[in-house]
Amino acid sequence: MSRTPRTPRPARAPRVVAELGRPETAEERATRLATNSRNYRSRKTINNLVFSLLATVGAVIVLVLIVPRSDTPLDRAVDYTAVAEQVQRGVGEPLVSPALPPGWSANAAEWRAGGSDGVSSWYIGLITPRNEFIGLTQAVNANSTWLAEQLKKVSSSDTITIDDVQWDVYRNPAPAADQGNFESALVTEAGDSTYLLIGTADDDELAVVAGALSGQITANQTANQTANQSGASQ
Repeated sequence: MSRTPRTPRPARAPRVVAELGRPETAEERATRLATNSRNYRSRKTINNLVFSLLATVGAVIVLVLIVPRSDTPLDRAVDYTAVAEQVQRGVGEPLVSPALPPGWSANAAEWRAGGSDGVSSWYIGLITPRNEFIGLTQAVNANSTWLAEQLKKVSSSDTITIDDVQWDVYRNPAPAADQGNFESALVTEAGDSTYLLIGTADDDELAVVAGALSGQITANQTANQTANQSGASQ
């Protein structure tokens, strides 16, 4: 049985490129295909990156939702009495630690070794019941330059006596916006220590801290006087 020969297909006409207005050459076709391939891979990479970011964000949201949280505020109070006991072991001067009424707390307590001014000090940052701030500093062998820097070179405006201890009173004359944590301050000296109360609290809250310190300041002054008399008699 004879087989009828197939009629050969006509050759495909070269692709006419609109912007060229003529069929593209083999080199132009190869370039076009390579460019399309690069564009495809680039879009695929960007899509993968977006999907990865979405997955990461989703995982974070899930973790936030499943991790239990407490509505109780974090207690950041510092036990300054315990810190004072630890610091005292390495310091010869008796350090103060005021016994304050309920509602008072501390957010800092530390021994500050002498810096460029050579003055070392014991520091307690106190938060008052009215949520104001009082910084208590007991500086050992302080000089006038150190005190002037602490008080921004403000001069004393008055003196008051609280539980037999006399304090110099300082008021910051700067505008409220420039006062920072220094609105008022009380300063007294006993023995080798200078005691500074400085902050934003009202006079009555400053007086509470000064009153809580009076017994320790008086005892420190008496101890220094006794030591000096003993040294002089030898």
